[in-house]
Amino acid sequence: MSYSRRQAGGYAGRRGHGKGFKRCPVELGEELEVNITDLSPKGEGMTKIQGYVIHVPDAKPGNRVKIKITQIGEKAANAETIK
Repeated sequence: MSYSRRQAGGYAGRRGHGKGFKRCPVELGEELEVNITDLSPKGEGMTKIQGYVIHVPDAKPGNRVKIKITQIGEKAANAETIK
């Protein structure tokens, strides 16, 4: 008779084990100067900081813009341009 059962798959993906929690490289309200490298399917400019995607409306690839982070998500952030 067994009193404890271990679920299949081990500890990977659980809090504190496996891949772990990735810190977001930007903070809400942070101002940065970035190069827009890509265009999203929605037509927004995109840049990456340490692999983390930031969407910037009204920016085109090749532009260097100053941005302010307005929203942070698990996989990407949104920003607005600052003049």
